[in-house]
Amino acid sequence: MGHLKQLFVKTEPQRFWIEKLATLEEPFKKAAQQIDEQSQFPLEHIHQLRQIGYTKLTLPKQLGGEGFNVYDSILLQETLGSYDGSTALAIGWTLLTVGELYENQYWEPSKLSAFAKEVEKGAIINRAVSEIATGSPIRGGRPGTSAKREGDHWVINGRKSYTTGSFALDYFLTSAWIEEKEQIGFFLIHKDNSGVSIEETWDVMAMRGTASHDLVLENVHVDQSDLVELPNNSASFKLNGWLLLIPATYLGIAQAAQDYALQFANTHSPNSIKGTIASLPNVQSLLGEIELELAKARFTLYGAAQSYVEFKGKEKEGKRVTEEEKITIMNAVNVAKHVVTNGAIQVVDKAMRVVGAKSLQRTNPLQRFYRDVRAGLHNPPMDDITIKKLAESALQETAKNNSL
Repeated sequence: MGHLKQLFVKTEPQRFWIEKLATLEEPFKKAAQQIDEQSQFPLEHIHQLRQIGYTKLTLPKQLGGEGFNVYDSILLQETLGSYDGSTALAIGWTLLTVGELYENQYWEPSKLSAFAKEVEKGAIINRAVSEIATGSPIRGGRPGTSAKREGDHWVINGRKSYTTGSFALDYFLTSAWIEEKEQIGFFLIHKDNSGVSIEETWDVMAMRGTASHDLVLENVHVDQSDLVELPNNSASFKLNGWLLLIPATYLGIAQAAQDYALQFANTHSPNSIKGTIASLPNVQSLLGEIELELAKARFTLYGAAQSYVEFKGKEKEGKRVTEEEKITIMNAVNVAKHVVTNGAIQVVDKAMRVVGAKSLQRTNPLQRFYRDVRAGLHNPPMDDITIKKLAESALQETAKNNSL
């Protein structure tokens, strides 16, 4: 654990789980290279995380989980990300989806209660929303996936891309266009439903072990009760602090890069100098810049998480919250994602400069870190949306003040 990160560990349950995860550090790190080279989904890692109860961390305590909030969870996601980015990203979507569902009570109580029993037993889930034709769902494209009512069932047809963790998912929370309602709905689909299949399309240079393949739905029948979400009862989607678990994963990768660079600097001793390269001013400058980037990322990420937790606590207590407060928190979450993912890229780049040409060797983990952190730019929200929202908020606030 980086010494800066220790500043953000506040409770005994957080420490307990960080230590629990540490038992998996060596085997996860050892397997990471093979996972990347073979584009191999880390099923054994997911199995081990299920065994220690990691998949139910964000399920409420009264329903059999650990009841971790966003702040608690990003500590663990960062830790896991430093072991293996693909494993952390794949399982992170389950933590954030479960956390979001139960924090906001999106589904009917009976459905949430029944699903909690599945999560308690180790079930994992991810939202399936992306489609090639629509691009990122955050930009508002209408899904090509359709749902039609037939008797007492819904029949769903379509294809979803970038379904991270596809091989291990038990449930797909899938968006579809409902013609009769003229709106988007989310359906809970089990992996064993007839017509559900995975097409192996994931052939990319980053996060190669995430099995982010296509989900194919061909005349999939689900019960009426499996239409679990509609936009009119999901207005809070715009404010989703659980998405911070994703940049936390990339911050973990950046931490792993720093760890490697420090170890290399302290041990590499070319015969052109006395001692190790750690004494060289240019190396110290790079290492200092890495520490600075990590500090900026952590204070931004954990600050945004704490603000979100406090905001949701205020909501839960029934206290009045204004639209301006919601926008402020949403911007904080978006800024954290922007700062962390871009900072992670800078950290790995500087670590590679410390190590030099050796960092480009295929057996060197830095080249994998460098490819993996780039993927963070393409997780929502994208940088241009964050910048646009910040500009809009600043302009609106100025206009409001001028009108007073």
